Order: sequence, then C-alpha cells, then structure tokens
Amino acid sequence: MAEHHHDSAVETGAEMDYGQHEKTYSAFVDLTKWSVLINVALLVAMAFGFFTAAGFFSATVLFIILLVVGYFFIK
Repeated sequence: MAEHHHDSAVETGAEMDYGQHEKTYSAFVDLTKWSVLINVALLVAMAFGFFTAAGFFSATVLFIILLVVGYFFIK
C-alpha cells in the first residue's frame, strides 16, 4: 500500500488566499443575481408577449424596462 506523509498536520490545511476567495465569491454572487434578473425578465416578457395581444415589440420593450428597473434594485 502507498503511504502518505504530510509535512504538517492535516487539520491545519494549506494556506489560503482569502482575498482571492472573497473576490471569487463576490463574482459568483453577482453572476447569480444577474442570471436570475435576466431569466425572470425574459419569462415575464415572454408571457406578456405570448398571452396578450401586445406582440413582440411590446414584449421587447417590457424586457428592457424590467432589466433597467432590476438593475437599480440589485445594484
């Protein structure tokens, strides 16, 4: 069997770059917020365009308006 030798205690783990960790986490949270905003705005605009007599142009305008309003809420 292979033997594993560690230079330090296993419980302490490796050195971590906490600044990079926080930067990555912040990017993940921002990407998640934007993804949710875009998906919700798209679904609402599609429902508005498909289930009313508004049509494609009005749904596109609604999509843009929802993105702008959402930007100010998640900013």
